Amino acid sequence: MSSKALIVAGLVALLSSRLTTCRSPGEGGGDASQPRSDVAVDVKGIDTSSLTARERSDWSESVSHLLSPCADQAVSLAQCVNEGRPCRGCLPAVRLLLKEVQRGRTQTQIEASYRERFSPDKVKSVDLADTPSKGPANAPIVIVEFADFECPACGATQPVLDELYEHHQGQVRFLFKHYPLPMHPNAEKAARAAVAAMRQGKFWELHAALFKNQTALSVENVEKLAQGVGLDMAKFRQDRDSEATADFVAKNRKQGEALELTGTPSIYINGRRFSSTGENQAQDFEDWVTLELELTGAGAPAKAAAPAAATVPSATASAAPAPSAARPAGSAARAP
Repeated sequence: MSSKALIVAGLVALLSSRLTTCRSPGEGGGDASQPRSDVAVDVKGIDTSSLTARERSDWSESVSHLLSPCADQAVSLAQCVNEGRPCRGCLPAVRLLLKEVQRGRTQTQIEASYRERFSPDKVKSVDLADTPSKGPANAPIVIVEFADFECPACGATQPVLDELYEHHQGQVRFLFKHYPLPMHPNAEKAARAAVAAMRQGKFWELHAALFKNQTALSVENVEKLAQGVGLDMAKFRQDRDSEATADFVAKNRKQGEALELTGTPSIYINGRRFSSTGENQAQDFEDWVTLELELTGAGAPAKAAAPAAATVPSATASAAPAPSAARPAGSAARAP
């Protein structure tokens, strides 16, 4: 056989071998740079009996190669839990990874989710000085929302956030940042109106009214809403149109830009950017807060009397989960 014929035959064989099986990124071959675990891994307190063979493989890969989130426990997540290591984040991290596997995430997505929730470099410091807030100052959960009163997505998210706040009263401190988008013609003026209401201690009242009427935020309609919540209209107009109020909104916007926000609503929970699958936003919020409560040791939700609205006295807020560990010598585990 000639050399040309041999090359052709080799190419045909190669193509045939590649076309016999289609593999999704989550079924092997999707991340050739990372070794896969061929041994099923068991973790104390975690039931994996419902997992498929592929899910079991992904699960074993994740818990045996991702490091504990505690810097002083530089072992894999599986080892951390099985040996009862003193790291509060290990078991919650293992549960998170199990849920991600069950949702059909790829290995790349699973590891990205772990880093978002546990890597210390994902925690952002947000300036909260003079920011309207509600909830106790010492709440274990601090939620900061950058939003636009004319944004439909913000309007849809607001009832979800309200329900979350009610469910976790006494454990959540909620703060609002103005991030009016140029695409919404009334957003800037609505933001300034909310700041003017804040000057009279009526921020949350006007905040609710603006979102309920976000498709009709002309100057005239906003003034009617302001009057409806009991504002001194002369003072309201003076504050709304003042340079100080314009600067206040601009400062909020610059803070959002420094965080490289790409849209609204952008929400930070204990300094970490909240993300949702979009399938069930309410459940994603609840799962996120529940995990944070577990990490902070605050325990299960405890319903309490609604606290009065307040202005945040502190200058910054950030999350306080355990930091990631460094990679130990000779270990295949990867830091978050």
